[in-house]
Amino acid sequence: MVNRKIPVLYIRKEECCGCTACYAICSKEAISMVEDEEGFEYPQIDENKCVRCYQCINVCPIKGSKV
Repeated sequence: MVNRKIPVLYIRKEECCGCTACYAICSKEAISMVEDEEGFEYPQIDENKCVRCYQCINVCPIKGSKV
């Protein structure tokens, strides 16, 4: 798993619905919700904590069906 890339939760903010499913499923606490300038929260991955299990992508209601 170490050779896998860090998951990309979104590239543009429009690709994230802010549901926090990825945050909730991460057993390593590698995802935090960070507030933007408009007050909306978006997930951010701590690359040092991420074990590249991709559970965050699998649970995502937007990306999960595409993986």
